[in-house]
Amino acid sequence: MLKYVARRLLVTIPVLIGVTIAISLIIYLAPGNPARIALGMNAQPEAVRELERQMGLNQPPWIRYLEWLWGVLHLELGESVRTGRPVSAMIARRLPPTLELAVGSMFLTLIIALPLGVVSAVKQYSWIDTTSMLFAIFWLSMPSFWLALILLLLFSVRWNMFPISGRGTPVLTMTWLSSLILPAVATGTRRAGLLTRMTRSSMLEILNEDYIRTARGKGIGEQAVIYTHAMKNAMIPIITLIGLQIPFIFSGSVIIETVFSWPGMGRLLVNSVLQRDYPIVQGLVLVYAVIVILSNLFVDIMYGYFDPRIEYD
Repeated sequence: MLKYVARRLLVTIPVLIGVTIAISLIIYLAPGNPARIALGMNAQPEAVRELERQMGLNQPPWIRYLEWLWGVLHLELGESVRTGRPVSAMIARRLPPTLELAVGSMFLTLIIALPLGVVSAVKQYSWIDTTSMLFAIFWLSMPSFWLALILLLLFSVRWNMFPISGRGTPVLTMTWLSSLILPAVATGTRRAGLLTRMTRSSMLEILNEDYIRTARGKGIGEQAVIYTHAMKNAMIPIITLIGLQIPFIFSGSVIIETVFSWPGMGRLLVNSVLQRDYPIVQGLVLVYAVIVILSNLFVDIMYGYFDPRIEYD
């Protein structure tokens, strides 16, 4: 197992390098001058040229990239163009809210999708099955940003049940939880619809296997058959889908954080792109890539827990 994890981590190094090269090319080819944006459109040309020299913009892109990469190896992501603050400190401040939203969204997805999918498979063609599938199709058809606006209109503006924006502090309090609920619902329900359908399909396939009929024939209780034998074997495709949804949860949080004024990395990314603050953009993309890669590694390890036949060599 340790050998497998070490090998996977080594494989991620060229992936991360490729991600940083791609985002660097996109940023440098984009229109606009970061130095002029930082000083304002009415800045004197001499001041703009001096700031370009200080920022290293007068150097070739590959030299700037190598200097940035050398800083990354020393855990230094550079400084913000507009504020001059260390990028690593800004990201460290915004990372916890983003992780809170991602974990809350995934938790909401799982507690909705797994029970609904299992019950739909066990009660196939019943009213429960029909209702669950209608639920799944409805949420799959609902864009996250539109759902976020509807939730704000109903639960914050009209009924005043939850805060309209921001993140309550301190963490793990009722104020914090009430601020987290609406963003988590807006992010997680669409994933819940997709995962519900996958859980139902996977459970139906397993419930028709011969060993399930044999277990029932031996007199094993229905709950033990479903939750001990069927569900554990049905988890492999479900875990795969969960791993694929993690990048979409983080990418979706960019919009949700903007709508709810949630002080996470997504909102910082949007502002940095608009301001052409490319050191922050590079640092954020690198952090997003690391989170997604580690999440997928965790999913691969979970395969071995649910299916002992899987060997890591």
